Amino acid sequence: MKLNTIFFIGPQGSGKGTQAKILAKRLNFFYWEMGGLLRQVAASPSELGQKVKKLIDSGILLTDEQLYEVVDSRLGEIAPDQGVIFDGIPRRVPQAEHLMEFLQGQGRKNFVTLFVNLPKEESVARLLKRAEIEKRADDTREKIEFRLQQYENDTLPVLDYLRRHSMFFEIDGQPTVEEVNNIINKALSL
Repeated sequence: MKLNTIFFIGPQGSGKGTQAKILAKRLNFFYWEMGGLLRQVAASPSELGQKVKKLIDSGILLTDEQLYEVVDSRLGEIAPDQGVIFDGIPRRVPQAEHLMEFLQGQGRKNFVTLFVNLPKEESVARLLKRAEIEKRADDTREKIEFRLQQYENDTLPVLDYLRRHSMFFEIDGQPTVEEVNNIINKALSL
């Protein structure tokens, strides 16, 4: 199987970002990390930047239209023949449809989804620990629980869509980073 487009999906704290970075480096793929991109946009003084900053600071996910504005401005940076790993997008079915339509328009056909699953209690514990280390304003217990509830409401339905439109692998996010990486490598026959 020729890999060219991989979606990492999972609750916050599942380790999907860590695994996505490891895999992007190994495959020499473009790494698209939605959270980091949104933080970059939020740091800009533009009207969009200030809107995004306000939403991030309150722990609320962007609307699909706001996200498309950010995504569409950056998708052109990825060459059609460049492999890409998406981390943190799509989070809702309309986002998945929008992204897939663009990528298919680039001639991409081989979509893979790696769903890094983790129980809610473990996600909360990991995110609270990260908040202590990184001093992130968006990682209070209340905001974490709110985001995880949004994830359950909005993102879990995306899994059904991606099961139908990509090769789909569910990965247990509880083992060590190395063990999860080995599971992913086996799933992708690397």
